[in-house]
Parts: sequence; structure tokens; C-alpha cells
Amino acid sequence: MTGKRRRVVIVGAGFGGLAAAKALKATPVDVVVVDRTNHHLFQPLLYQVATAALSATDIAVAARTLLRRQANTAMIMGEVTGVDHKRRCVILSDGSEICYDWLILATGAAYSFFGHPEWSREACVLKSLDDALDIRRRLLCAFEAAERAGPARTVAPTFVVVGGGPTGVEMAGALAEMTRQTLRREFRHTNPESARVILYEAGPRVLSAFPENLSAYAAQALAELGVEVRTGSAVEDIGEGRVRVGGETLETAVILWCAGVAARPAAEWLNVEAARNGAVVVGPDFAVAGHEGVYAIGDVCHYAVGDRPLPALAPVAKQQGRWVGRQIAAVAAGRRSSKTAFRYQDWGTMAVIGRSRAVAVLGGRHLRGVTAWLAWSLVHLMLLVDFRSRLTVYINWTWAWFTRGRGARLITGIRRRSG
Repeated sequence: MTGKRRRVVIVGAGFGGLAAAKALKATPVDVVVVDRTNHHLFQPLLYQVATAALSATDIAVAARTLLRRQANTAMIMGEVTGVDHKRRCVILSDGSEICYDWLILATGAAYSFFGHPEWSREACVLKSLDDALDIRRRLLCAFEAAERAGPARTVAPTFVVVGGGPTGVEMAGALAEMTRQTLRREFRHTNPESARVILYEAGPRVLSAFPENLSAYAAQALAELGVEVRTGSAVEDIGEGRVRVGGETLETAVILWCAGVAARPAAEWLNVEAARNGAVVVGPDFAVAGHEGVYAIGDVCHYAVGDRPLPALAPVAKQQGRWVGRQIAAVAAGRRSSKTAFRYQDWGTMAVIGRSRAVAVLGGRHLRGVTAWLAWSLVHLMLLVDFRSRLTVYINWTWAWFTRGRGARLITGIRRRSG
């Protein structure tokens, strides 16, 4: 690529990828951001789209819109399927290639079914807008089917959430609030309040990454919302409309899989060392060993502080992307890269359980209840990438708090035969 302007290719338009691109805004290089979709998605609030609290446009913004003021940055919608390191090119699913001088992998993670890929045919996951809208459709259609059955049907649907981490706890709490508050007066022949929401966790407690007192509070708050919390319960099998746990088979309308995360296959593309979850093991500067100019950040990298990797959180990915972008910018501008090691500024760990219920660890302090819920709300509003999203989410949350309503209860994605 001698004589040409040097190029930085960023794979992934998530928190880390966008942060890296913005750090390169004033750098004399061409930046190419490649993503499978055309939008940046605020994944921490996906569960609110799935449970009809927010609309898809509240938490997603076209990536081109976010990058339009960066004259040196282009956006390409495509799926990367490999990396040819010898030729310094990424390979797309259509066979085309994009060559690079520097490569930043920010591909994120996907759900793992612990060696049972067949379970994915029946269990819903929550990683994309399509996933969230599909879950919303399935949840609402379950109540419509119960209503259509007429007065003879006395039992509302059963919903199963697998995984007691933050996503599972947030999903179970939001689903319980939707069934017991939002929908309770909207049906004539079925009672949404009688719907069962069951949360299965293989470990001894939910939110195992939190202190035990906050974990206990979360379990109690879920129980108060009507969620049946079953810890020490590993899933044995998943089939059509059923799940088997502890030898017991339970019929269910929707199975929501929120357990087990695996990094996307960047380590396989590069043929490098991977952590247990498939994440690329990187050095202190996020460089991939044996691959000059290649970096991995966010959920796809294993970056250890002491003997523990940094968590898969939005603030982590943003700070890593910004740091790597600045290092590349310094080298591209003819300066030495910073000798200051990356330091993660911990924003805390949080999980919301429902209306005015949350847990948080901030600066060593353990918060719960309304205080934690307010902190969670503020942090998530600030993490949204544009003012429009912050405003619409704030308005929707305020309206929902006072009315207990959800304004996105539309069933879409059902194809009907014309004529």
C-alpha cells in the first residue's frame, strides 16, 4: 500500500468500534468501519424493546449518522468472515476484501448453548434488534392465543428465562411487570396476571458477580414481582414448547436464553490463543501477538487485570476503543504512542430488577432500591450515543413510571398471504 493513504479497518460498530473511530477523527488516515448491520445498537436496553417498554428506534441509531461529520471515515455494511494477515486484508461474506494497515477487531460476543446448538432452534436469544422484536412478538402472541381460546382457558402462558445474570434478571423483572401491570386490564377471557415467569439459574444464586447481600435483594425483589426464582437448576433439554430442568419437563410459551456468552470467532480468523469463552488473548496494549497492527477490544478480547478479565460492559469497550484509537493516531501522525498503560475507570456494576428496584456497586458502595435505580437510569441515559435517544428514552421512562404503561405493544413480523 506504498504511496497510498494508510487505512484503519474497524470491524464492529458497537461501543468499542465507534469509540476507536472517533478517536481517529483528526488523524491523517482513512478509517473504514465494517458492520453486519447499518446501525449502532445500545444493547443494555434491548430487553426493554423485547418487553414493549421501548421502540427499536429509541436505542438504535444509523451508524452513518453518527459518523457523518468524520470526513476520513467510511461505513460499509457487510459481514467479515475471515482475516488474511499475510496480505493484511479482511474477507467479507460476499468474497470481497478490504486491506488495512491497522485492524481493530470489535466484533462483540454471542450466546453459547454449552454444546447444544440444537437448543437455539427453540430458545430465543437477545443480541440484536431482530431478536428483541421477535421476542416481543412471541410474548404478545402468547397472550393473544390465550385470549382466542376463550373463557374455557383459565391459565395464562408460562414464560421461562434461563440464566440469572444481569440480562436474565432484567428480562424476568420486566416481563413480570408487563404481565402483572401493563396487560392486566387489556384482555377479557384470560388474566395476564396469572402468567408464570420462571427464572432458572444453574448456580447457587442470581447475580453471582454481585456481593451476596445485593444478590439476595435481587432474588427477593423478583419474588415480590411474581417471578419464580429457581437456583441450582441447570437446563437439561429444550424442545418445542418445553424445557426440562432437574428431571421435570415444563410446557412453556416462550423460552428466553440469557445464559452463556462466547466471543465471536476472531481468534479463529487469526489462529491465535483464545480464552475459555473464545475471546482473543491480548497484551497490555490490546495488540494480538504475532499479528502486527492488529488489535482486539471489547467483548471479543480477553484483557486481564491481575488474574481477572475486565467485564463485558459498554464502558469497558468504549474506554478500550478510545485508548487504542489514540495509540494508532499517535503513530500515524509520526509521534510515539503513549507509554501510559491502559487504566479502566470503573463506572460500577449495575442491574435493574423493575420499577424503582435495582442493585449497584459504585466506588465500593453497595446500593439497592430506588437509589440504585436512579443511578442505573442516569448511567444508561448518559451511555446512549445521541441526544434524541436520551430524550425519547427519558420521556418513555417517565411516562411508564407514572402510568405503568408501555407504548410499544405492537405485534409485527407476521406475514399474511395476500388475496
